[in-house]
Amino acid sequence: MVKKIIRGPTGNKKVKVQWEEAYKKIAKLRDTFTAPVDIEGAATLGEDEDPKVFRFQTLVGLMLSSQTRDPVTAKKMRYLVDKGLTIESVLDRTQEQLAEDLYGVSFHNNKAKYLRKTAQILKDKFDGDIPSDYKIVSKLPGVGPKMTHLFLQICYDKVEGIAVDTHVHRIANRLGWVKTKTPIQTMKALEKLLPKEKWSEVNEILVGFGQIICKPIGPQCEKCSANELCPIGRKKIKLDDE
Repeated sequence: MVKKIIRGPTGNKKVKVQWEEAYKKIAKLRDTFTAPVDIEGAATLGEDEDPKVFRFQTLVGLMLSSQTRDPVTAKKMRYLVDKGLTIESVLDRTQEQLAEDLYGVSFHNNKAKYLRKTAQILKDKFDGDIPSDYKIVSKLPGVGPKMTHLFLQICYDKVEGIAVDTHVHRIANRLGWVKTKTPIQTMKALEKLLPKEKWSEVNEILVGFGQIICKPIGPQCEKCSANELCPIGRKKIKLDDE
């Protein structure tokens, strides 16, 4: 098994990381079940056949998904798409009306503000489309690195980094792959650790794993095939056996 050494962004000591065996086990386990991200994740949210509209709908879905469960985001997106979700339809609504439309997703007032600002920027500067430039997309209001990486991967088949959300951040730290305090730090650390050919798949694999098995509270370590490679898993299984 290959060992890699990485210096975590928040620590001073080199941490020996044995990640490959655990990753293979988790990936194999993910093939055995369907998670919410598989049927209601970001890749499923854009529906329009027009490429421009599809890209905009995908970005909106990603913006709404922040700190919101996949089923809630998907339900809201179906509602918006059925009404006709385009840049023009967003700009035709006031911020207050948009907030009413988005009610039900987390921080709907802020997201309404960001969505309207983003739509205006796209109309004024990019002819109503979203470019394939990481720096441009990541600077749009309400859009950050994770959303940008997912957007570029879904809409342009471009992989420029790892999309790290709370699931990926939590699991990477639980397994000891990284020692970080924020998703941004985890993203940078994982991009040093994982080979680039894994970047496109790691989000979907770990998010689904985190939704079903490695939950924030009450992880189902007894069902995890990588539990012997995880400090928490080893401890929990040992306690359960006592």
